[in-house]
Amino acid sequence: MSDTSSRNPTGAPQFLANALLRSVGGTTAQLRVAATDTDDAQCEVGLVATTFSDVVLSPVIMRKLRPAWQECDQPKWELMVSASSVQEQVSAFELESAQALFGITLTVTVAGQDYLIESIGTSEAFGQVYVYRLLLREARQQAV
Repeated sequence: MSDTSSRNPTGAPQFLANALLRSVGGTTAQLRVAATDTDDAQCEVGLVATTFSDVVLSPVIMRKLRPAWQECDQPKWELMVSASSVQEQVSAFELESAQALFGITLTVTVAGQDYLIESIGTSEAFGQVYVYRLLLREARQQAV
């Protein structure tokens, strides 16, 4: 009789999180990120235009948080993002961590609506992150 059980306990939470996110109607989110090659002095003084990239993360789910019951307070949203898709983009951009990826993110677009990141949280199992939880608020268009 052969043993076919998984010997890598850190991969299971990510697989389960991906399956859960997909099964509850997971969709895609698009991050608009600034270029990571701004070490040049010409970029710092504005001689070279900043470039932007769109990064697609999938699967993600989004839910509206309860209102704060204050008149001028904007509604908040929670975006749950698969850690494996975040790690793919971190390695593609050659960044140190997921925090660096979210740090260079300007907006998050889900279903055509733009959001701004207010805070970032994680869920872990066996010392491995399996879901990133982003607290978002709607990006309002500024009048010019």
